[in-house]
Amino acid sequence: MLEHIRRMAAYNAWMNTSVYGAAATLPEEQLHAERGAFFGSIFGTLNHIAVGDRIWLSRFADHPDCHPALDPIRALPRPTTLDYPLATDFADLLAQRKELDAIISGLADELTEADLAHVLVYASTKGVVSKKRFESLLMHLFNHQTHHRGQASTLLSQAGVDIGPTDLLLLIPNQ
Repeated sequence: MLEHIRRMAAYNAWMNTSVYGAAATLPEEQLHAERGAFFGSIFGTLNHIAVGDRIWLSRFADHPDCHPALDPIRALPRPTTLDYPLATDFADLLAQRKELDAIISGLADELTEADLAHVLVYASTKGVVSKKRFESLLMHLFNHQTHHRGQASTLLSQAGVDIGPTDLLLLIPNQ
């Protein structure tokens, strides 16, 4: 499972580089243009992915092993809504995305099998308390990113921008 988590962290960073690289070819006003997506625009969708990561990483920072990779997250305010504005422009959102990807990769490198079995207690943004296995929450983090990057990919494609290959299969080594 640790190998899979590290691969998912690498996939996350690789895909974010592709998506943000594609988005960077559009003018700022096109990134913010309303496109009828769940989070409105390309920018809104990318912001939501980063917000989701910040929320989950701040919850993960409460893990009893206090992983040092999460220290930068501990210093940041926890977003209170799923569309919390992390940035006003693309350059700032890109910088935050790179920092988040580095934190996720660092966390993946620090994890042990014992960490994965821990039951993490956390509250949703609406205050609903849950107790879930840390391993499953990590899988949710990666699935959430993939789901919304798919939306961003569609929005970019509709804007005439191709993000290139997206398959996790490309990172799975041949045996």
